[in-house]
Amino acid sequence: MAAMDSVGPLSKRARILIVDDHPIVRQGLKRLLDRHSDLVVCAEASDGHEALEAIRASKPDAAVVDIMLADASGIELIKSIKARHPDVAILVLSYHDEAIYAERALRAGAAGYIMKNESTDELVNALRRVLSGAIYLSEGMASRMLTQLVGSASPAAGPPVERLTDRELEVFVMIGRGKGTREIADALHLSVKTIESHRAHIKEKLNLETGSELLCYAITWLANEGKS
Repeated sequence: MAAMDSVGPLSKRARILIVDDHPIVRQGLKRLLDRHSDLVVCAEASDGHEALEAIRASKPDAAVVDIMLADASGIELIKSIKARHPDVAILVLSYHDEAIYAERALRAGAAGYIMKNESTDELVNALRRVLSGAIYLSEGMASRMLTQLVGSASPAAGPPVERLTDRELEVFVMIGRGKGTREIADALHLSVKTIESHRAHIKEKLNLETGSELLCYAITWLANEGKS
C-alpha cells in the first residue's frame, strides 16, 4: 500500500527503541535500522515494563512499538510513554488491522501506524516521518480518517469490533487468548466485577448472547487478524 511522500535522512543519528515480544523481530529491525547513517537502535524491550525502563535509561528519540505485547496492550503502553516521556515519538508496527487500531494508537499518543507487511523502505520512511514531527499513516487509512472527520462515514459501516472502547478491545483480545475473567482482572489490575461489566458491554456491542459466543468470536477474530 502506498503512503505519504518520503522524508530524507535526518541531520543527526536518531536513537531508536524497539518494543516487540519476539526476539527475531527485534533482531531483524535492529539490523535494518542500524544500516542507515541517520538511525541507530539504542535499546530493545520485550514488554511494557522493560520498555519504560529502557526509555528511562537510554533516552531514545523514538520507539517502534508492537500493538500486542505479552504483558499488556500496546495502546496502554503508548499512553504510559506519552505521559512520562512526551518527547519520545512513537511508531506502531503491527500485523493487526490498521482499520481497528490506527486511530486508537494516534489517540493514545502515537505519531504513526504501519503494518508489518509493508516494505522495509516504507518502514524507514515512516520512522523518519515521525522523528521529524509529522504523522505517518497509509494513504488508505489517512483517507478513511478524513472521511470520518467530515462526517461522510457511518460508524456502523466499519467492523463491529471498532465499536469497542480501548479497554473493551483489550479485554476482548485477552478473551480470545483464552484468559478467564480472574486472569484478565489480575493482568489489568481491575476488579472481577469491572471485567464482567466490560464483557457484558462487549457482548451487547457485538450482538452476542452468551459467553461461549463471545469466546468463539474473539478466537476467530484473533486468528483472522494474525498474531504479532
